[in-house]
Amino acid sequence: MKFQYLGTAAAEGWPAIFCACENCERARKLGWRNIRTRSQAIIDDKLLIDFPPDTYMHVLQYGLDLSKIESCLITHNHEDHLYPDEFLNRTEGFAHIENKVPLKIYGTEPTRSKIARYVDLESLTRSGTISFICISPFVPFNAGGYEIIPLKANHSAELEPVFFIIGDGEKTVLYAHDTGYFPDETWRYLEKHMPYFNFVSLDCTLVIKKCRHGHMGIDTALEVKERLIELSCADKDTVFCLNHFSHNGDLIYDELVPVAEKHGFLVSYDGMTLEI
Repeated sequence: MKFQYLGTAAAEGWPAIFCACENCERARKLGWRNIRTRSQAIIDDKLLIDFPPDTYMHVLQYGLDLSKIESCLITHNHEDHLYPDEFLNRTEGFAHIENKVPLKIYGTEPTRSKIARYVDLESLTRSGTISFICISPFVPFNAGGYEIIPLKANHSAELEPVFFIIGDGEKTVLYAHDTGYFPDETWRYLEKHMPYFNFVSLDCTLVIKKCRHGHMGIDTALEVKERLIELSCADKDTVFCLNHFSHNGDLIYDELVPVAEKHGFLVSYDGMTLEI
């Protein structure tokens, strides 16, 4: 399984779009992996996770062909994870696609409602541009040949946010953004089913600052890691990676790497690719 981070920042990007703080200035000056766009990932070049405003930039930067992608998972409807206006550019006249099939978008009901507020979802569905499949926490589904299990997230509850277990029959990934320390319902599901994860991507929005609800910092991410290992959902061979960073967390990439290494974490960066 090929896993690629396309963007790795929180809502404002890093450096943040309107910010001149010290953390953003250091990132601007040093560039390279310290520059982060809004979070998005892709598996095997065909399963998208989230659809932020920076999707077009990711297409250009990493040579993606979105005309061939048929499935997109949406964690929740905050604007840095869902930019629905872009779906209009998949309609005839804007996009010429041979053997066109709808782009299947998987999300909870509030995600469907937001898309419908911004575009004529019924019209796009009739035209075969997109189709929306409503999902619920803990109810498995298949998308593009992958077995997906949405888990309940500790984030803005009214949005019914989820994060995902994604398996291809050989390898299994846990992609856990945006969430704080996992809700009790999610831990109970993991305790009951005990899935084994080859790769775990954990929210670390506040980096070295304390954060337990809505998002995580490295201390809470370490708690999650240790509990997953206790449950036998992970072990010494599981790769753990931190992702989804805000400039409010202080440490740019170059500074965070040695801190994360002490706790057995990789640090994501835009474009980072792993063979799971």
